[in-house]
Amino acid sequence: MDYDKYAIVCENLVKIYKTKDLEVLALQGLELLVEWGEVMAIIGNSGSGKSTLLNMIGGLDKPSAGKLFVDGKDLFKMNEKELTTYKTATVGFVWQNNARNLIPYLTAWENVMIPMQFNKDQKIKDKKIRAKELLELTGIGHRANNKLRQLSGGEQQRVAIALALANHPKLLLADEPTGSVDSRTSNYILDMFKEINREMNTTIVIVTHDREISKKVSRVVAIRDGKTSSEMIMSYAAHLQGISGFGGDVSGEQIEYAVLDRAGRVQIPREYLEKMKVSGNKIQMTMGDDGNLILSAPPLEETGGAQ
Repeated sequence: MDYDKYAIVCENLVKIYKTKDLEVLALQGLELLVEWGEVMAIIGNSGSGKSTLLNMIGGLDKPSAGKLFVDGKDLFKMNEKELTTYKTATVGFVWQNNARNLIPYLTAWENVMIPMQFNKDQKIKDKKIRAKELLELTGIGHRANNKLRQLSGGEQQRVAIALALANHPKLLLADEPTGSVDSRTSNYILDMFKEINREMNTTIVIVTHDREISKKVSRVVAIRDGKTSSEMIMSYAAHLQGISGFGGDVSGEQIEYAVLDRAGRVQIPREYLEKMKVSGNKIQMTMGDDGNLILSAPPLEETGGAQ
């Protein structure tokens, strides 16, 4: 595979957390490709592995097995110095908790300047200009000289997004960026991501448990039990109609696809199995005359169930 062609490549990615008495398999052979210039969401319930995946893409945690390439770089082979450069130059982070993003006793523009301190070749004057430009882009330029305690939660989150963009990252990683704001601010932040993507061509990956995000982006990857289980992609008809993916509710224009792993296995959502009245661990699979696969619950007598 040409790993430089994609922003992110995950192949059979595994992450195991070990303690003295416990071993947790957080990712179980996850597969994922992210194109350059995409704005996409990764959704899943708590414990599904989505935040673990984001931490590994961001270089904050190391996989146990598999392959992980970002910007053509093999994260398995990076030493600590290379990882530090990667985290300050290739990726930007936006967290749900503003305390993790920002320093409370600094002003908005002073916070945004923090990542730029690592760039010794950039003049202080240029750093200040860059910080204020980013605050304008995120709609908070008029509050540049305000300290965090003078800003609302939504304003603080916009400062955090500006900070994440300070070093011109190719990839922006957002972990539950709308989790602590109201719906109006949430929509504003998602629209802002669209603007950032358009103005800077930044690839954006949003991790969330909020399935309403699927109405705002053109591709949504669902993770279940540490694996990619399905993808929702905006239909071709929606693209022909010029729907942006952020401008409104496009859920009716999205198609959900199950994702096959390399062995041809597929995860079937629990709600589908319940509707099919599958009670055991067997499912009947037949091929229709039109070439489509048909899944159904096996007869009760074949599963040993009661009549």
